[in-house]
Amino acid sequence: MIAAENIVSSYGRRKILRGASFTASRGECVGIVGANGCGKSTLLSILAGTLKPQGGTVVYGGRTVWRRAGRMRCDRETIRRMTGYVPQEDPLIPELTVYDNLRLWYPDRRALDAELAQGSLKLLGVGAFCRMRADKLSGGMKKRVSIGIAVAGDPPILLLDEPGAALDLACKEDIRGYLRAYLERKGTVVIATHEESELELCGRIYVMKDGVLRQADRGLRSGELVKLF
Repeated sequence: MIAAENIVSSYGRRKILRGASFTASRGECVGIVGANGCGKSTLLSILAGTLKPQGGTVVYGGRTVWRRAGRMRCDRETIRRMTGYVPQEDPLIPELTVYDNLRLWYPDRRALDAELAQGSLKLLGVGAFCRMRADKLSGGMKKRVSIGIAVAGDPPILLLDEPGAALDLACKEDIRGYLRAYLERKGTVVIATHEESELELCGRIYVMKDGVLRQADRGLRSGELVKLF
C-alpha cells in the first residue's frame, strides 16, 4: 500500500532526512520511533503532502504521489483521497462547535449524523461532546475529533504523529481501540510514537536516526528502543 524510498529533506543547510525508506501493507501498522527532532514529523508531513521533499519517491497503492521529474512533483489529489493525517497540533476552529467543525469535513449532514450514531465518530466517542465549542475541549477530546476529521471519506491510509502524547489512559485506550478496528478493515497505519502500548499495534517498527530509517526488532521494549536512537 505504501512504498517510500530515499526520502530527502532539509531545513536550510540542515539535512533532516538523508534517504529514509520503508514499506507498509494493507492492514498493517508501522511504527516510527526516534529522538525529538530526528525527522519523524518531517517524514509524516511529506507523506501527507503538506511538506515538499528534496528527493525520493512515495507510492500509494501503485500510484506515485511524490517523484522527481526535473523537480519534485506531487499528486495531491491521490494523497488527499488516500490519506488521513493527524498532526500533533489540532486543526479545529476554536469558535465553532465540534459538530460545526466536523461539518467542514463531512459536507453531507446525513453521513455525518450516521458516523456519530454508528460509525467511526461513535467509536471515537465524539458524539458525547459534539455540541461543545472546540476551545472548551480537553486535549483528549481534541485528539478524538482530529482523528475523526482525518478519517472523513474513509481513506485507506492513516498517518498519526504522537496521537497519545499527554492524554489520559482512558483516552489512549479508546484511540487504540479505534486503530484496531481500522486495521481490521484493512486500513494502513503509520504512527510516530513513543507509547509502548501503541507500538504493540505495530507489525513493524523503524528507528529514525541520522536521517534514515532502520527496522528494529518488534520484540524490543521502549527502554531498549531508546538505546538505538
